[in-house]
Amino acid sequence: MDLFEKLLTNQGPLGKHSDVSEGYFTFPKLEGEMAPRMQFQGKEVLTWSLNNYLGLGNHPEVREADAKAAADWGLAYPMGARMMSGNTKYHEQLEQELADFVGKESGYLLNYGYQGILSIIDAVVDRKDVIVYDAESHACIIDGVRLHMGKRFVFPHNDIENLEKQLERATKIANETGGGILVITEGVFGMTGNLGNLPAIVKLKEKFEFRLLVDDAHGFGTMGATGAGSGEELECQDDIDIYFSTFAKSMAAIGAFVAGDAPVIKFLKYNMRSQIFAKSLPMPFVIGGLKRLSMLRDNPSHKEKLWTIVNALQNGLKEKGFSIGTTQSCVTPVVLNGTVGEAAALSQDLRENFNIFCSVVIYPVVPKGMIILRLIPTASHSLEDVQETIEAFEAIHDKLKSGEYRKEELALAFGE
Repeated sequence: MDLFEKLLTNQGPLGKHSDVSEGYFTFPKLEGEMAPRMQFQGKEVLTWSLNNYLGLGNHPEVREADAKAAADWGLAYPMGARMMSGNTKYHEQLEQELADFVGKESGYLLNYGYQGILSIIDAVVDRKDVIVYDAESHACIIDGVRLHMGKRFVFPHNDIENLEKQLERATKIANETGGGILVITEGVFGMTGNLGNLPAIVKLKEKFEFRLLVDDAHGFGTMGATGAGSGEELECQDDIDIYFSTFAKSMAAIGAFVAGDAPVIKFLKYNMRSQIFAKSLPMPFVIGGLKRLSMLRDNPSHKEKLWTIVNALQNGLKEKGFSIGTTQSCVTPVVLNGTVGEAAALSQDLRENFNIFCSVVIYPVVPKGMIILRLIPTASHSLEDVQETIEAFEAIHDKLKSGEYRKEELALAFGE
């Protein structure tokens, strides 16, 4: 059998819809200046799909810092991997400032979030060790766990009773192999918006010996009194052994970091393959990161504005009878019932007739019969944007309930 035959005959659960979805529902093009209102297929839309929580992505001060760094350094410098020839005092400054901000001894700058946490997991555990992880962990964690050649156990999302059972199993195996246990969860779960039950997980350290890795991509900059993340919000930051976050959310940039005790971070610096064998993060991203961090850390008005918008949006939706699930964060999922075809028709109506652009999440990402409209509020949005969106959602919800979105052509196109 030709290797490519199976690729061409089975495009996967998402790819199978590409002929009818690409360019509109998948791989859409938002154009113009990055802002709440952008251009989509020639018309202005109010967008809730940008992971730009604090509004820093297009902030004048950030753009000035980015432009100056590009002019001063170019995009090539430093050339080579950090370990060999790609290190600078600015890389070291950024990673130490990040560590200090999240209350850790040491930090290490990473090129990307996805490959970063995947490589952390790969470096920390060997075949003798056991991984225990939350079932709703992000794909980057799942892929990292897949690399593990030892035992791994999964616990239902935030189910602490089941986690304890998995830790009992893990402890038995670790005692037999002479290995250790790594528990992995998230600070904020990006699809539902709820928080990992970090205090309860940490409490289990009194009974079991394990280390805790937390992916706080959506919590860094948005949660906690200072924005230092979910651990700060839940008053257990000191008990997170390995703290990870990407720059792709609150920092609105490329890059990531990991922070923890200095000996652990030193080990990662010398053993993370995704960093050892990759070019160093280019200087504009590093200088830009320093600027973003200073604005995030030193100007709380960005986070305050964000939460003004979050509270107005979430409270407004709930007052109108919408379900936003179990979110405890900025992530705002609007949960509806309907088919994939109805989801497509609903999303199309929002974009074409109400000029609202948001991400629509369907099966297989969520169970059949469920539609999630995922809204990402930012500090750049206005209260007027919130009101306009809630009114549009009321209108499309009425249409959904009345059956107006049961369009035969879309149902057939999506295999229903």
